[in-house]
Amino acid sequence: MARRNDHSRSEIHQMALEAARAIVREEGLSGLSVRKIATRIGYTGGTLYLVFRNLDDLILQLNAQTLEQLHTCLVSALQGCQGVEQCLLALARGYVRFAHDERPLWDALYSVRLAADEALPEGYQARVDALFGLVEQALAPLHGAEQRRLASHVLWGGIHGITRLALDDKLDLAGPTRPEALTESLVVNYLRGLAAG
Repeated sequence: MARRNDHSRSEIHQMALEAARAIVREEGLSGLSVRKIATRIGYTGGTLYLVFRNLDDLILQLNAQTLEQLHTCLVSALQGCQGVEQCLLALARGYVRFAHDERPLWDALYSVRLAADEALPEGYQARVDALFGLVEQALAPLHGAEQRRLASHVLWGGIHGITRLALDDKLDLAGPTRPEALTESLVVNYLRGLAAG
């Protein structure tokens, strides 16, 4: 087993997050424990508590990395899109694809509840805001900033809901009810409503 001075605190931090990511991908969030992470990196559980406040803190920091990964995926999905509708559809498809490809990590984003007195890790909210910012940027030609902000939350919530239902097998995934068709209908019809309103 590694000794405490074999790695720096920042190295242990990164090793633990990489191990946690692997465990979540293999077993889901319910399979994650301090013991499993410590065993994978060759340290004791106590060492992890010198780097993270608790398991929830570690999960939130893992989620922050997942948010960055999702942002990168969505930025990539936007490459070459033109116009509001095309860019919003690209974002919707990118989100559905990411949730499908990274299901356990995506699930983890929505599984952690903070205690009332617990703060998000530094930069966490900025990562969330950056995701909504991509939607707001796609909506830039429409209306004012507050309207775009509201529209970005409505669209994100709708696309997330469709994605959640699809991944939980709560939809008939054939024909017009497949997630891609549903998200396309949501985006197109919402934009029509904005234009008409």
